[in-house]
Amino acid sequence: MFPGIGGRGMNPAKVKQMMKQMGINITDIDDVEQVIIRTASKDIVFNDANVSIMNAQGVDTYQIVGTPEEVAREVQIPDDDVRLVAEQTGVPEDKAREALKNANGDLAEAILSLSS
Repeated sequence: MFPGIGGRGMNPAKVKQMMKQMGINITDIDDVEQVIIRTASKDIVFNDANVSIMNAQGVDTYQIVGTPEEVAREVQIPDDDVRLVAEQTGVPEDKAREALKNANGDLAEAILSLSS
């Protein structure tokens, strides 16, 4: 174990020195305004993030500390798809766009929903 761990806590300077001896370097990224992690269904946004990079044996690991906020991602509907659905069903483009959004961008499902 590491000396100094226990009820008294550790001296931050000693921790840095021990990590450096083990070949681990940590640097902070200054002036971070926002960190966004994008997935297929949502964004995870950190507006108050502190970001550190830990390099151990040539591998960088990023650590984000902050308050995450989950934001659902809206389906992006290409204009070409809207025009195609509108042409196939004879509805206005705004109605075709809405049908595509309801169908999560699925052309066939949007056309079927407008045709019935």
